[in-house]
Amino acid sequence: MFQVPLIVLLAVGVLWKSIDLARATYDRVLRILVASLSLLLVGEVLSIPGIIGSIDSATAVGVGKVAFNGIYISGLFALHLFFVFSVRGTRAAHDRRLRAEIALLVGVLIALVVSMAVTPAAMRGHSLSTPHMAEPAIASFYVIGNAYFIHAYLASGRWALRYARKAAQHFGYGLLIVALGLFGLALTSVNRMILVVLRIGEPGSHQELNTVNWSISNWAMGITLAGICYSASVQLFTRLRSVAHHRRMYRELTPLWTALTAAYPELVLDQPRAGFRWPRPYRYRTQEQRFYRRFIECRDGLVRLSPYLSRVAPGADLARAPADRLARYITEALALNSTAEPPYAGVSAVRVAIPVGGDLDADARELIAISRFLHERES
Repeated sequence: MFQVPLIVLLAVGVLWKSIDLARATYDRVLRILVASLSLLLVGEVLSIPGIIGSIDSATAVGVGKVAFNGIYISGLFALHLFFVFSVRGTRAAHDRRLRAEIALLVGVLIALVVSMAVTPAAMRGHSLSTPHMAEPAIASFYVIGNAYFIHAYLASGRWALRYARKAAQHFGYGLLIVALGLFGLALTSVNRMILVVLRIGEPGSHQELNTVNWSISNWAMGITLAGICYSASVQLFTRLRSVAHHRRMYRELTPLWTALTAAYPELVLDQPRAGFRWPRPYRYRTQEQRFYRRFIECRDGLVRLSPYLSRVAPGADLARAPADRLARYITEALALNSTAEPPYAGVSAVRVAIPVGGDLDADARELIAISRFLHERES
């Protein structure tokens, strides 16, 4: 019921997080998340009956089922690691947890392969409805696989619940919904194990349990998808709001930045070196990074200009002067800078436009106010 929406959502998630990873290749946790989403995506595609049949036709009966379970289980393993490594801890503790989880994963994968290999060739296309559930290799295949599903769903659900308690309100709601869905999926795995045990003695029996379990599975998957979509929507909205906010501040700093960099071109960072024939490799910068760079260049420019500000406004409190007055001082100091000799060696840099609040936002607002008055003076 939810397979196609899940495949689409996983594909979008892989694309989205791969773009983030391209900007932060050093991020280990992000690499694990991309690996998890990619494996889960491939696993969901392989679970399509027609795909499994094609793999079996090209190789041997049973290979498609083993491939689907192995890849999907590996995706859940990576999802669990994503939650584990997102928590701050010592490298030794993380390595111990990683070794334990890898040992468990390898053991499960080997057990699944062996179970399929020792199953008689004529029975390898089995499903939960098989009349041969009493065959030990077939029963063990489903018991071992579902036991790992229970472990992975419960572990990831507990971590999601833990993060939901600490996350911001709306993002926490999304994680809470995801945790509820994961617990529901763990319940369906338990039910499948019970069904396997019941059908060992009575093949094909208890169809009503299977029907109810499929309904629970659909609801649990739907809840999980709803939580993921909600969390992703909150993250996307927050990201777009941040981009718009920093783009606006970036543009509002333009008049001040233009005036200062015209007087001091060397303020602009990453300029091509003189005589350097080849262009620098392109490096993508987020809107936040572009704003912070422009902000820093404006601050550096005011430091460079401050001796001239002291000369055009002797005795003025440049650190606390109103923005409109500072804009006038800056205009006069830039004019003096273009005509006068460098300030006397004894005149040192002074503090300019120091905000009342000590945070970066307050500092940015102070420079933006000066920039607006500069724009008004120029227009």
